[in-house]
Amino acid sequence: MNTTYKNLSLLVPAMDETYSLQETVNIIVQTCNLSDIAEIIIILCEKTTADSRRTAEQLVEKYQDRLRIYIHNQKRPFVGGAIQDGFDLAIGSHVVVMSSDLETPPQLISSFIEQAKRNPEKVITASRWIKGGGFRNYNKIKLVCNFIFEKLIAILFGVKLSDLTYGYRCLPTELVQRIKWEEARHPFFLETALKPIRLGVEFVEVPAQWEARTEGASVNPFFANFKYFKTAWHVRFMPRADILLQKPSKN
Repeated sequence: MNTTYKNLSLLVPAMDETYSLQETVNIIVQTCNLSDIAEIIIILCEKTTADSRRTAEQLVEKYQDRLRIYIHNQKRPFVGGAIQDGFDLAIGSHVVVMSSDLETPPQLISSFIEQAKRNPEKVITASRWIKGGGFRNYNKIKLVCNFIFEKLIAILFGVKLSDLTYGYRCLPTELVQRIKWEEARHPFFLETALKPIRLGVEFVEVPAQWEARTEGASVNPFFANFKYFKTAWHVRFMPRADILLQKPSKN
């Protein structure tokens, strides 16, 4: 894969966010050179509230003269399906997976851009565990469980990465469009790290300060996180050839 950096496609799913969705887009516009942003795709679903949809429409109207920003009504189910829709639509050389609840701090996009320019063939991923990163208002039991899980998965995959479950990352668009994605729910975010690892793609970690959402309700209950083990085991031992989409045969 011979990748060069041109610009980013930002994928922003929203369900019940209003203020935090506004802040996410506003901060990106304020802190980034817009020539580095190919597009912002706000991905909505059937369960997206009327207020959240109205907020998305207002953002499109506010910024449509300054950058490519539009709403996509997702076709595939669940949050993993929303991001996979975005992968298919992305026109930037790189794509950023993030949320609209401010748990993926939008101030970090400028760091993603800087690192992607230096390392266009690598995955740039946020880490809450390295120096400069951290957690605010995070349940202490969940914090311990997350630390143990991160260590176990890193050992299983033979990598030194510190935050595989945090799905806030920038990936080459060519890469994500070649991979066969399988997860529809939150383990999808782990899948976006593990399948590139199996393909030999290198990662660069940048520190991120995580803070619990103040708006809307999480759709990822704590015990659902144990499904990540199943995903990790499956990806670790699946045939490497099965990770990639099969090219159509030529008749």
